[in-house]
Amino acid sequence: MNRIILLSSLLVIFCSCNSWVQVTNAGESVRLASGNEITNCQRIGSAQAQTLSRLVVVERGGERLQDELIRLARNEAGDLGGNVIVPESVIEEGRQSFGVYRCLD
Repeated sequence: MNRIILLSSLLVIFCSCNSWVQVTNAGESVRLASGNEITNCQRIGSAQAQTLSRLVVVERGGERLQDELIRLARNEAGDLGGNVIVPESVIEEGRQSFGVYRCLD
């Protein structure tokens, strides 16, 4: 019984953390945009972001999940030389696709 309480407590603490995904130096220069904001941009690739949608049996919150996917996509886009990402799919099982663009701001 004590193990269940300890595991539950650790799970709650773990789930309450903001995010374990940190934005890299390259990702810092990448912003999120919508499709109508990329008129003066060149598509240079795509980023496939994936994170855990649930921890054990606890479903993760949509906002926290979206934030982590954006951070991962920003990091990948920065590595590709992009400065803008645009979501191209909905979140499905902890995965989301983003277009990577180089825009003249």
